[in-house]
Amino acid sequence: MDLHIFEVFSIIGTIAFAMSGAFVAMEEEYDILGVLVLGLVTAFGGGVIRNVLIGVPVTMLWSQGMLIMLALISVAIAFVLPLKWIGHWKRTEALFDAIGLAAFAIQGALYAANMGHPISAVIVAAVMTGIGGGIIRDLLAGRKPLVLRDEIYAVWAITAGFAIGMGWFTTNVGLLICFAAVVFFRMCSVHYKWKLPRRSLVQTESVKPQTAPAPLNRTLSKGE
Repeated sequence: MDLHIFEVFSIIGTIAFAMSGAFVAMEEEYDILGVLVLGLVTAFGGGVIRNVLIGVPVTMLWSQGMLIMLALISVAIAFVLPLKWIGHWKRTEALFDAIGLAAFAIQGALYAANMGHPISAVIVAAVMTGIGGGIIRDLLAGRKPLVLRDEIYAVWAITAGFAIGMGWFTTNVGLLICFAAVVFFRMCSVHYKWKLPRRSLVQTESVKPQTAPAPLNRTLSKGE
């Protein structure tokens, strides 16, 4: 594993997801503490889940002082940006998520592959690092998680993890191509509304209203 490219993807993912979490918090009208919490959770939540699954101590988070400081700066910048600039973000929300997804999926896959885990663990590490923070962000914001929406999302993290686990991308150039491909296909799935198959349990057949029985016109006589 090339440590330099690993750090690059960590930085890209941290900035993208920290600002994404901060903007979502502001959309939900959270106070500054809520913005900070949501930004940090989005940036590091997926990595914490990944560490638990592949056997890395959760306390490793506290050794990432530079990334934590970078996330704090990103959240602070997001908080003070002019409203006009923030308005532009709403039209590029999917792009922020795509960048964070690609960067963290590749970072998580490299992390697991470097530890000698099998390809199944590499894929899980890629998926949980890529989507874990976003799921926690959306749940804390009271939204349906993005990964559960109609457009294809987690599939691209799975694909990146599989490709890295198979050793198809080992050089800096190859990993950057993989990063660009994940972002590209994620944005294509948003633009063209690519969807995974689904099945609804909601009955679509219209139910005909039952008419009440006609009232009896005859009068019952005594004894009937």
